[in-house]
Amino acid sequence: MKVMKWSVIAMAVAAGTSQMALASSQSESEGFVEGSSLTILNRNLYMNRDFRDNGAGGTAARGQSYREAWGHGFIGTFESGFTQGTVGVGVDAIGLLGVKLDTGRGRVGNGLFPTDSDGRAEDDYSEAGGAIKFRASNTVLKYGTQFVALPVFSTDDSRLLPETAEGSLISSSEIEGLELNVGRFTGLNGQAATGRDSANSGALESINLIGGTYAISDALSTSLYYSDVEVHEAADYEKFYGNLNYNMDLGSDQSLAFDFNIYKSDVDAADSDNTIWSLASTYSVGAHGLTVAYQRSSGDAGYGYGVDGGGTVWLANSVQYSDFNGEDEKSWQARYDLNMASYGVPGLSFMTRYISGYDISTPTGTGEEREWDVEAKYVVQEGAAKDLSVRLRHAKYWSDSDYAPVYESSDLTDVRLIVEYPLSIL
Repeated sequence: MKVMKWSVIAMAVAAGTSQMALASSQSESEGFVEGSSLTILNRNLYMNRDFRDNGAGGTAARGQSYREAWGHGFIGTFESGFTQGTVGVGVDAIGLLGVKLDTGRGRVGNGLFPTDSDGRAEDDYSEAGGAIKFRASNTVLKYGTQFVALPVFSTDDSRLLPETAEGSLISSSEIEGLELNVGRFTGLNGQAATGRDSANSGALESINLIGGTYAISDALSTSLYYSDVEVHEAADYEKFYGNLNYNMDLGSDQSLAFDFNIYKSDVDAADSDNTIWSLASTYSVGAHGLTVAYQRSSGDAGYGYGVDGGGTVWLANSVQYSDFNGEDEKSWQARYDLNMASYGVPGLSFMTRYISGYDISTPTGTGEEREWDVEAKYVVQEGAAKDLSVRLRHAKYWSDSDYAPVYESSDLTDVRLIVEYPLSIL
């Protein structure tokens, strides 16, 4: 742990010898009211999962073999400006409301809504929270309820409403090209729940994290993070994360990008560890993008996450349904992207990808899994409905009998239709 902390500090010191300090954001503060904003994201989500073989997905432990739900979510975010002076003060607030439009007791289980004691989805659910923030120069301290997007602690936003975190985070950008983050969180609120620290049955006791990202040049950047997680009535663990990203301009509307991610997790008081890494390369020419990726997991167990946020899996082969993070799993991906703006339809895009995972260690042998995703998205470019987006996602997943019990079925489809419309009130 000390090595990781000192590595981050050393990176900051080294950057300071070659970069000029940024102008102070606090000195340019507009004021508490003048700098305020209020936005409401309307999200309409329909989702179904069909466990067509009625295997593990149809058992009492796993839930229904066919799950279907439709709801509308309101995600309200208020951010005040900072008061003027050497140290600026402000407040942020989050308000979340989810409304059930359709589902039934025989179709619940997709994680959109909380359920009552009879297993029926609640008609609506809501959550609200606030945070106080302080800014000096280009350093901000925020304490309270917030969204977090860091590779070792990331709130999940894959359903109707997002997870929220309770705690404090310091973000500093005093040196050009360098962003440092230090945080401590003691609660994680679930996507389909209303109580504080409701995610994973309140398993998170605390997480301390430190790390940063440094832009070495316009084309090359690197990240390094560390977290120490304490879990209620379970083994605590440490997690290390590293990233290297390089973008090469080839001219003639062509580019080549490389993205390397790696996690190393060590569980205290248990003979369990995992190292997982992925390397992705994307060749872009005009409207077209072709990506190939390879991912590999090794150690005594598969890569684990969730207690530290359902979005804490920044890996190339973490896709719509599976994360391809099993014990000793190897996986590869081929992906194609198409931006229709070049063909006279700005805002319309398509994506398809195929991922294959193999050599997965299981109690009964060696398992395999596959997934094929297809996605289409359109964003309105102008007019009264500007920024309204419609997104259709389809996933087809297979696994063999050795790996099927780990997931919910060996043969399923996952379909999601997402309509979002952001409203800027202030």
